[in-house]
Amino acid sequence: MTRVGIVGFGFMGRQHLNCYRALRGVRVAAICDGDKARLTGVREIAGNIEGTQASLGLDDVALYTDFEKMLAEQRLDAVSITLPTFMHRDFTAKALEAGLHVLCEKPMAMSVEQCEDMIAAWKTNKRILQIGHCIRFWPEYVKTKEIVDSGRYGDVRTASFRRVSPVPGWSWKNWLIHAKQSGGAIMDMHIHDTDYIQYLFGLPEAVRSDAVVGPSGGFDYVATQYVYGGKKVVVGEGGFVMSPDFKFEMSFVISLEKATIVYDCRHTPTLQVCSAGGGSITPKIVSGDGWSREIAHFVRKVKGVKVPRIISPADSLNAVKIIMAEKQSAETKKEVRIQ
Repeated sequence: MTRVGIVGFGFMGRQHLNCYRALRGVRVAAICDGDKARLTGVREIAGNIEGTQASLGLDDVALYTDFEKMLAEQRLDAVSITLPTFMHRDFTAKALEAGLHVLCEKPMAMSVEQCEDMIAAWKTNKRILQIGHCIRFWPEYVKTKEIVDSGRYGDVRTASFRRVSPVPGWSWKNWLIHAKQSGGAIMDMHIHDTDYIQYLFGLPEAVRSDAVVGPSGGFDYVATQYVYGGKKVVVGEGGFVMSPDFKFEMSFVISLEKATIVYDCRHTPTLQVCSAGGGSITPKIVSGDGWSREIAHFVRKVKGVKVPRIISPADSLNAVKIIMAEKQSAETKKEVRIQ
């Protein structure tokens, strides 16, 4: 039996609870949150994707408001860090130093330097460190990478990605709309597509970005061109500056030589491949969602099962590195090369 702890019991903490509970041979043994009201179920936690509220039922779980006490008292194998971004580095390092495998929510940390600290702790303690870039596991995105990598429709010519939502009002003490704690939408939200772009195409040579300062006091909307040596045009936009009644959107259009792949989470079917010769197909995708699939992947690694390489700490560091270049480009109005 793999014994898991969860640190931070907001929207994502509850998603992790449900995902672990759906797996055989896994027990969520302990949950820690500094806000006791979250542990007693007084506060209802929302998020930006409908139908994802987690059920509680914590009678069989040890509850803590002190992380170090949880580490000392519980015999855990692994822990999910589902805390605000500005806490990721310190809590991840403590968990690794305590000998636990760690699944830390994205983004990895607030800066490249903090990411490097986490990687150093990972290397020193020789545990598993996985960052929760769930889009790499999201069924439609998984299928799209499979199609692109297969080459069956030729090379990619253009790719555009979009991820937009209303201003988030559900986070603990509104940390998401404080750029010093979340990095703003460019770091918390847009990074999903930035990371997937590097997953599909590798590190870009450079970025050119424009951005708008929003309610967080940081860049809460950004539009970026990712430079790949003139071989393809790749752009991404994202942010949380939409009106309250706007329905969350994650979408993309990828044009290849012989087909166009279209995805929109608000449509049915969500994913289609439109042939250059006419007609379209709806590809068969794997079941589940990105959260359940990334957690299952993490648990398999913890259990010592050989799994495909989908995400590494270096990948997650690079995602933050690209975001920092996008911020610099938006600030300077110049192209910034990725070092």
